[in-house]
Amino acid sequence: MPDLHSPIQFGAITAPNRMFMAPLTRCRADADHVPTAIMAEYYAQRASAGLIIAEATMAIEGNSSFWMEPGIYSAAQVAGWKKITDAVHAKGGRIFLQIWHGGRACHPLLNNGAQPMAPSAIPITGDEVHTPEGKKPYVLPRELRDDELPGIVAGFRKAAENAKAAGFDGVEVHGANGYLLDEFLRDGANKRSGPYGGPIENRARLLCEVIEAVCAVWGSDRVGVRLSPLNSYNSMIDSDPVKLVSTVAQMLNRYQLAYLHVMRGDFFQQQKGDVLTPARANFKGTLITNMGYGADEAQQVIALGQVDAVAFGVPFLANPDLPERFRKGAPLNTPNPATFYTPGPVGYTDYPALTA
Repeated sequence: MPDLHSPIQFGAITAPNRMFMAPLTRCRADADHVPTAIMAEYYAQRASAGLIIAEATMAIEGNSSFWMEPGIYSAAQVAGWKKITDAVHAKGGRIFLQIWHGGRACHPLLNNGAQPMAPSAIPITGDEVHTPEGKKPYVLPRELRDDELPGIVAGFRKAAENAKAAGFDGVEVHGANGYLLDEFLRDGANKRSGPYGGPIENRARLLCEVIEAVCAVWGSDRVGVRLSPLNSYNSMIDSDPVKLVSTVAQMLNRYQLAYLHVMRGDFFQQQKGDVLTPARANFKGTLITNMGYGADEAQQVIALGQVDAVAFGVPFLANPDLPERFRKGAPLNTPNPATFYTPGPVGYTDYPALTA
């Protein structure tokens, strides 16, 4: 039976283990959203992951949600990411880039005053965004017109081309956590009519168009997709998350993707249910999961064939040598949430590795 330490083939990639690094926004890019030297050190430290999925990265200029997050739309950003992929490859690692559009989670103070865009004019409520002027409430987004959507698809395609130029091994399309593609998917945020609203097949249309564009650049065997059917982060909800993940998983089979990455739960525990079983039943390729797994539970779900790999977020953040720690049953470093999004090396590149 496979276990956490078994090799895995997913799409065109062969990995030495099934412990993937989940995408983690860390806000260490510069003011122009160019990846920095410290990011290369951070990712290279974690190259023993079966796969590193790099943090959410702006596919299209002017859609910042986190202030100092990286982009992949400029030549300088491509050059910055190339230093990172070179550093990871020099350590024997594999790295995908998660390409992303913030949708209604963007803010005018981060985007030269531009109003954010969304499938419907419904704002995020009950939360605030970090801006140069401090924490601010999210604002009302404008509803995208159907004739604007081809431009967004084209932006994702260009991002995929730039990721290839930057030396990545593939890309993950971010369809999760209340950002633009997820906003179209879930009926709590998508109230539009027409070809991109209503039934799940229509709400998934933009995601599928983005996937098709990205696969045309990379080949589908180097493209993954992330979904979060239950996660209520960014004011998200869906009336039937099990039906949503079942239907979308079936639709994704046509592309023969490298993997489907499903977040199993809800950050805030507002929505509960089992979305992994229907994902496994309906998706015919490699299934990755994450959210709150320790070594023992991850080992169990892989051995039972419920998933093929597990992506670890905070454990990898605090433990650059997480696979080795799991293999030895060694204790884990304690993460420091106060430094998750702060600039500099503290809480970023200074977590210690095991000593011999």
